[in-house]
Amino acid sequence: MDPIIVGWAHTPFGKHEMKDAEALIAEVALPAIENAGLAPEEIDAVFVGMFNSGMSRQDFPSSLVMQSVPALRFKPMSRTENACASGSAAIHAGRNFLKSGQGRNVLVIGVEKMTAKTTAEVGDALLGASYRKEEDDIPAGFAGVFARIGQAYFQKFGDQSDALALIAAKNHRNGVDNPYAQMRKDLGFEFCRAVSDKNPIVAAPLKRTDCSPISDGAAALVLSVEDKPARFSRAVRFRAAAHVNDHLPLSKRDIWRLDGAGEAWRQALSDAGVTLSDLSFVEVHDCFTIAELMSYEAMGLTAVGQGARAITGGWTERDGLLPVNRSGGLKAKGHPVGATGVSMHVISAMQLTGEAGDMQLPKANLAGVFNMGGSGVANYVSILEAV
Repeated sequence: MDPIIVGWAHTPFGKHEMKDAEALIAEVALPAIENAGLAPEEIDAVFVGMFNSGMSRQDFPSSLVMQSVPALRFKPMSRTENACASGSAAIHAGRNFLKSGQGRNVLVIGVEKMTAKTTAEVGDALLGASYRKEEDDIPAGFAGVFARIGQAYFQKFGDQSDALALIAAKNHRNGVDNPYAQMRKDLGFEFCRAVSDKNPIVAAPLKRTDCSPISDGAAALVLSVEDKPARFSRAVRFRAAAHVNDHLPLSKRDIWRLDGAGEAWRQALSDAGVTLSDLSFVEVHDCFTIAELMSYEAMGLTAVGQGARAITGGWTERDGLLPVNRSGGLKAKGHPVGATGVSMHVISAMQLTGEAGDMQLPKANLAGVFNMGGSGVANYVSILEAV
């Protein structure tokens, strides 16, 4: 029996000055269990996605959940780390635990505390998700890594600054409707397109509006293989869940395309027995706007080098052919690294069950989720639908 998502919880993303990772975990752990209609004693294992890389002095977070849910004592608990896809890695670990018959219900938590460090310290920590032997001296941290990707893309396919600004503007518009989003302001295309004091170049060609913000936050979901799913008020199943890794060094890849993401999408769509046109919406990993542009191509919405067609044609708007990042994406929602993959699955489950509030799309039957670790290195794609 394949595990189903039966409950969830989500903190607002942003700067939580008085909360550490432990406090953020406490905000979602018991609420997710209760949202599923379960008691803590019915949870058989806990999986925590957290990147950290020095951003929090408290490492080894898996047992922190017992601080707020002591009834989970003596349950197996593990931390997963796969860079910015640590949350999806935790989901896969939870699914595998259940599919192997070791339990019936698991709690999956994604969490990150980032804002206690300076911007420079966070930038260096995130470079831990790059190949330091070759990329450690790239200016501007991980923004510099994706700036290098953007430069390669622009050199091969032409200047895409208008398309990147359109993506940023779209996601900020969508973020207005997301109560969990860090940035809930419609900035507009002109602001996102122009270089200004409030929107400076971070690492050419990327401006501030092309970069996801530094965030704190947590999200959690409960997976179950109960033989009586009717006991749950709603359930979301995985039609497919694919995970592939690509080379870590940029020098080993054609960085103007996301080959690993493309392979993960091919596997997931094939395993689900669907095509991209069957999807109602997609949540993709827009850590930088160039990543969303290249994600259009990786999923097959356009040919490689033609991703701008999707945004200039309005295909990925909320009322378009395939809405992308109705949540506001990482760009507006925020990107607390370990929490991101779990958040994307929670937001998608809310859409599929009609519980997305102001974010709700009129058609939400089948969802695609793409969560990426590093610069296109760890690639997770899920195809989800309501049971």
